Amino acid sequence: MNSFIVKGLALAGVLIVATLVVVQQMHIDLTDPINMITFIGAIAIAVLTFGVGAKYMAQMKTDTATGELAEENWDGIGEYKNELPPGWAWSFFGTMVWAVWYFLWGYPLNAYSQIGEWNKEVKEYNAKFEQVHKNASPEVLKEMGESIFLVQCAPCHGETGDGLSGKAQDFTSRFTKEQVLAVIKNGQDQLKYPMGAMPAGMAQGKDAEDIAKYVAGGLKGTAPAAWGTCAGCHGQDGKGNGGTAPDLAGYDLTLVQHVLKHGKEGIIGKMPAFPGRFTPVQEKALASYLATLKQ
Repeated sequence: MNSFIVKGLALAGVLIVATLVVVQQMHIDLTDPINMITFIGAIAIAVLTFGVGAKYMAQMKTDTATGELAEENWDGIGEYKNELPPGWAWSFFGTMVWAVWYFLWGYPLNAYSQIGEWNKEVKEYNAKFEQVHKNASPEVLKEMGESIFLVQCAPCHGETGDGLSGKAQDFTSRFTKEQVLAVIKNGQDQLKYPMGAMPAGMAQGKDAEDIAKYVAGGLKGTAPAAWGTCAGCHGQDGKGNGGTAPDLAGYDLTLVQHVLKHGKEGIIGKMPAFPGRFTPVQEKALASYLATLKQ
């Protein structure tokens, strides 16, 4: 037995002993399947390190390069058209098999998961948050909604909610005449209200102009005759018939919830849906804050 093999065996032994010492000193529970897999992996790495090193060191002393050279070369350095070593190929295949097992049956699906623990803690905190703030005052809701808006909404809608010069919805002016005309012309089926999709072309010409002007003006003054078509779904006051259609008069809680759940198309792109991102109290707070922007 030459000195290289002796040194390799010694190194492998030291690595294995060190692994055992760490397990003992840290009081690692090897009955846990994840800890056991990790421990076996550490031992396997120590053994393979020695085995592979010994094999190729010995092979380098005796083997000579043979085979057919490839046509390509780099600065005179060519490559042989040799097959991939079987050990490498089987190692790669084994890695793929292990990856499939790990994903489907191993960690983290049937064992401890940091992501799972985090999600559990978030749910527990949200439940506590809802309990503490279930009867929050309008002032507290406004402050809470402002914090949510500045973090989650301001990047697109602007810190003041002005929509960044028309690039996103302007919460300070509700609707513009052009926006209302676009909805009348193209219809609307993004928010999934119980009333269903609003068909395109519900009004034409002067009727559409009159409706758009009335809605953009905050539903103030005398409603145009063509408003009766809109009132069938949105209500005579434009407030959405108890949540069955969008509220055209203000940013009520139902509208905010529908937009957060389904997203909405805008000039700078589609606002993604955020289902489950906010708790019911946070949604109520956001709606409360948006209502103050309109004022």
